[in-house]
Amino acid sequence: MNKKALLLGNEAIAGAIVAAGCQVATAYPGTPSSEILPAIAKRADELEAEMVVEWGANEKVAFEMAVTSTFAGARACCVMKHVGLNVAADPFMTTALYELKGGMLLVSSDDPGPHSSQNEQDSRFFAMFAKVPCLDPADAEEAAAMVADGYSLSERHGVVTMLRPTTRISHSRQALDLPSSRAPAPKLPVAFERNPARWCPLPAIVRTSHPRHNARLLRIQEEFEHDWGRYNFEVKAQKPARLGVIASGIAFASLCDVLVEQGREDVDILKIGTPFPLPVKMADEFVARHDRILVLEESYPVIELQLTNRTRVMGRSNGFVPEAGELLPEVVADLLARALGEEPEAPDAEFVSLMDELRLAPRKPTLCAGCPHRSSFLSIRRALPSAINPSDIGCYTLGINQKGIDTSICMGGAVTSSSGLYLAHKVSGQSRPVVATIGDSTFYHMGVPGLLSAVYNRHSFVLCILDNSSTAMTGGQSHPGLGEKPRKEDEGVAVDLIKLCHGCGVEFVEVVPAYDNAAGVDAVKRAWQHAEAERKPAVVIFRHPCMLLRPKQDVIPVTVDPDKCVGCRYCIDYFGCPGLSFDERTKKTSIDPNYCISCGACRAACPHGAILEEKR
Repeated sequence: MNKKALLLGNEAIAGAIVAAGCQVATAYPGTPSSEILPAIAKRADELEAEMVVEWGANEKVAFEMAVTSTFAGARACCVMKHVGLNVAADPFMTTALYELKGGMLLVSSDDPGPHSSQNEQDSRFFAMFAKVPCLDPADAEEAAAMVADGYSLSERHGVVTMLRPTTRISHSRQALDLPSSRAPAPKLPVAFERNPARWCPLPAIVRTSHPRHNARLLRIQEEFEHDWGRYNFEVKAQKPARLGVIASGIAFASLCDVLVEQGREDVDILKIGTPFPLPVKMADEFVARHDRILVLEESYPVIELQLTNRTRVMGRSNGFVPEAGELLPEVVADLLARALGEEPEAPDAEFVSLMDELRLAPRKPTLCAGCPHRSSFLSIRRALPSAINPSDIGCYTLGINQKGIDTSICMGGAVTSSSGLYLAHKVSGQSRPVVATIGDSTFYHMGVPGLLSAVYNRHSFVLCILDNSSTAMTGGQSHPGLGEKPRKEDEGVAVDLIKLCHGCGVEFVEVVPAYDNAAGVDAVKRAWQHAEAERKPAVVIFRHPCMLLRPKQDVIPVTVDPDKCVGCRYCIDYFGCPGLSFDERTKKTSIDPNYCISCGACRAACPHGAILEEKR
């Protein structure tokens, strides 16, 4: 018997994946998808399910493990965030044309806004690009329901199926039924049969498989037209309709809330849960019945561009709907008023007055109090102030607040950017230090190939690996350097970081405690001397566990000597710990007990020796 539970959207998706009889689940963590795989592991343990649950070293690895298991008939899923799909694009695009044996669900979680990403790309366009069906849920309950239907669709047509939740769905909470059992295993036994014409994408094979896939896509589109009324349906206005709105995903939920709040009954809605391939006949018929059509979707005009007649359409492609950002309820309300030729509602005067009275100022994101990365950045900047500092994607990207980051592109980009910057100076006959920063998890994810290339080509730079023994930014998940696996009693092997760097051909590899500023400065200086003299990359590993995940720490209470503090703000501008507070009136720094965790790391930050250990 199922029981009700207040579930995070990601937990609802995870529970549905286990209940659907998934046999192989893989992922790489990334917000807003990070909670899904741990929740799968937890639920699988609770149900004692015969199921493999594993993190991949990166999204490409995770996708290839999952999709290849379907070649043998297993039912599989792979979970990642939208930019992770860029990493997995190669196998995703190729296997889209395969006729899979087992069901394959790709969960690609998008981040409109964005809230914690370097862009807000739309995975639905990736589904269109690869020509695979995409399911776009409007809430957590629908996302969970789409899992089972997605597997059925995948197995009927032998195709990868994408489920695309967004941040507002992944991180919402909803009271839902938690399935108490699993679906039976797929009918076909897990057994791989040799058939190169099915599993090898040779050009001659693709010339026949691609037309077959196009025909398969047309069959899926026809199915979406007639058999998916659970997700594609019309909500008719109670009064004569003045406007037709096509809405998908969380934009549909926001639209419904706005209409109820305003008491509007003069708007027809076509709700779309399968944005690709779009049920075009249904959509075109809806468009034909209305003089004006508003299309609400996040983030790109995927539905809009598939409409046959867009002459009466107001959407993202013609600029009526903002071309970037979330379609929050207040944005939807404004768009609805404009589409109806009405004046948008003015902001709530009482709310505005309250905000002014409270003087709430948004705080920029910052590294946590006591974060070892902050001390590492201080050592790097002090060692080589003139260096160029490429960095990467992770907690340490916030080192920009410590003026410790000059560039950031994507996972692994710190290493390859260092190569590019070295080459730019080399070709012009110049030499300038390049000191990059990358996290331990990110290095395993995508840093290794760049380092191999740098060793091979003899690029002079220092790579600082900020090892906090965690994939910290996404919630503390494991990685190959830790060897921990998601399911209970399932052991992995820890891949030694120092040996890995030596295995890449790096000769200079040195480990220093992140909090030891003097040792860090010395190591970075010597690393650059080696890199410049030998024309080879050097590696310095700054090591200290993430303070949020460490069970205990040495307590070193600190205080600021007001007589020694000269108000230079160096500790604020170049160290920037939340535990340090600067009084603009007195021009003095002090310790804020609300944030200070007594790690003692800030003692090295003051050039005048004003931050001291407090004697108690």
